Amino acid sequence: MARKIRLSDIAAQAGVSTATVSRVLNGKDSVAPETRQAVIAALDLLGYERPEVLRERSGGQIGIIVPELTNPVFPLFTQQIANAMTVQGFTPLLGTQMAGGATEDAYVEAMISQRVAGFAFISGLHADSTANTARYERISELGIPFITINGANPALANPDFSADDASAVRQSIRHLVTLGHTKIGLASGPIRFFPSRDKTEAYLDTMRELLPYEKPRVIHTLYTVSGGQFAASQLIGAGCTAIICGSDLMALGVVRRCRSMGLQVPQDVSVIGYDDTPFTSFTDPPLTTLRQPVKTMTEAAVSTLLAMIGGAPADVGKMKFEAELIVRESTSRHHDSARH
Repeated sequence: MARKIRLSDIAAQAGVSTATVSRVLNGKDSVAPETRQAVIAALDLLGYERPEVLRERSGGQIGIIVPELTNPVFPLFTQQIANAMTVQGFTPLLGTQMAGGATEDAYVEAMISQRVAGFAFISGLHADSTANTARYERISELGIPFITINGANPALANPDFSADDASAVRQSIRHLVTLGHTKIGLASGPIRFFPSRDKTEAYLDTMRELLPYEKPRVIHTLYTVSGGQFAASQLIGAGCTAIICGSDLMALGVVRRCRSMGLQVPQDVSVIGYDDTPFTSFTDPPLTTLRQPVKTMTEAAVSTLLAMIGGAPADVGKMKFEAELIVRESTSRHHDSARH
């Protein structure tokens, strides 16, 4: 037999009033989702059995699939989506890929067998222009709603929520040009990925517009520290005084390679990252970077996915979100004599 719930205990644990606890336990809708979740969490923590009205609120399971968690931007998206879906009564199932581990297809099949209510793919194979789209077509045929984040694939009709990579690169180049740089290089990911393609096209277009007499300098490599180190060697060797990177991890690699070459950032080489992951304000020097609007993107994605699960049509299309240039200390005015 379930022990009697003491409203005062739940209220104290959740940090709300007993009246609020009462409204939640009685299934009233006049409570904010965050508050409702806090009360439910307190109920579970104190060992009380959930009333039937709350058990019925469970919406099932949601599959969240990400490439890996070593790149700090992926946990940011994952946490936001998981928290938002949990508040709405769903249980997140997380699939992360690693060398020798489960593939995206394996996670999809496993989650389908678990009867997930929907999927959220973060920078998955949908972002790879060379990847087969059969897994997404299968999900659609089964009537399971899904959304993608970063890497809008024109071959897929699902809603996508991506940072505007082209705008981010344009902002970066304009910032560097105002600082007097003309020899600006781009270190981006493999060209087969749609975000890398968008960054590269924007870089070439903006360089032609603002610096038509300068030779474009682009290196495609991995979105990693080692990838940034490789790109830095090539771009600095080609005379670049500023490097725009496709990720913050790449930017760290560029800074590291500059130091190994006896160059200072930003006195000799200015560096711009991408993502504004939590560590960037603590690097030496603090990193100038493009901030992805993670919260805004995930709120739109979750809202759309919930609507689709509820039967609404997937008619929002491909949405782009403006990145914000965060100027810190890894960029500075170019001086012709800086390396002499």
